[in-house]
Amino acid sequence: MANSKSVVIAALLSNAAIAVLKFVGFVLTQSPAMLSETFHSISDTGNQVFLLIGIWFGGRKPTRDHPFGYGKAQFFYSFLVSVLLFGIAGWESAKHGYDSLVQHHETVSGGLVHVLGQSFPPVYVNYAVLIGAMLFEGYAFSKAYRSTKHEIERRNWSGFREAFHKTSNVSTLTALTEDTVSVAGAGFALVGIWLSQVTGNPIYDAGAALLIGLLLMGFAIALAWENKRLLLGESLPKEEEDRLRSELDGWEGVTEIIDFRTVYFGPDRIIVTADVAFDPTLDTGEMDDLITDIEDGLYEINDSVKKVYIEPEVQETAAESVI
Repeated sequence: MANSKSVVIAALLSNAAIAVLKFVGFVLTQSPAMLSETFHSISDTGNQVFLLIGIWFGGRKPTRDHPFGYGKAQFFYSFLVSVLLFGIAGWESAKHGYDSLVQHHETVSGGLVHVLGQSFPPVYVNYAVLIGAMLFEGYAFSKAYRSTKHEIERRNWSGFREAFHKTSNVSTLTALTEDTVSVAGAGFALVGIWLSQVTGNPIYDAGAALLIGLLLMGFAIALAWENKRLLLGESLPKEEEDRLRSELDGWEGVTEIIDFRTVYFGPDRIIVTADVAFDPTLDTGEMDDLITDIEDGLYEINDSVKKVYIEPEVQETAAESVI
């Protein structure tokens, strides 16, 4: 949790500073790509606030109304972030870029900007802002990257693609996605503005704005889809669930597993429920001790398992259930 929070805070501070600088660049040059990047950074800043709210809310203790806690709040706020990323940054960026292409919008090329006694063409401000943005975003990206890489190694996943589809740490996933798009978007804007300056054709600048918008919308849809699976109550990945089930099935005194289920109730927080048929020769005290040992064993196998509920079944009941 603390690691996720530091990742989000790093992204928040970076995006807030960059949003101001990008807006200054847009005011000086009227560049469509810079306006798209301003929308992007403003949206990202708001998104990080929502992620922090999700982390704070998700850390609240269980109550009578929410006996398993508020962990799913992070899933909801991450989903909300993906919608805002699409609705605000993506759509506005794409719309402005398209309008600039159709209307042949011209950027400001004349005049000079005076800084510390030096004079520069306005477009140089954009270059400085975008390069600075890539450095800041690169720092935030590196933190999210290391956090995700650590989880990949801990879970023995094949890489980032598998992590994207299986992780429950949605705050870090969202920050990594945003930072990736931010670095790419700043790169597109930089190239588009440079091509427009070199060729004198504003179409490259406007095209970069449209491309940034489409990139944002694409990632937002993918992010929303991944959050949907957790909001609906996803189980552990099959190989991890099979490992828990196999451990239970091989336990001395267990004769049959009638039902076995897992579900996320927060980031890295799993509930395991099982209907189990035990050796009918066990008395009540022995069965209670066995269930306690099984629960402790499942906790040790997977540190994401936080709750285990085992319902004992007698062999006759198990046979009837199968029929």
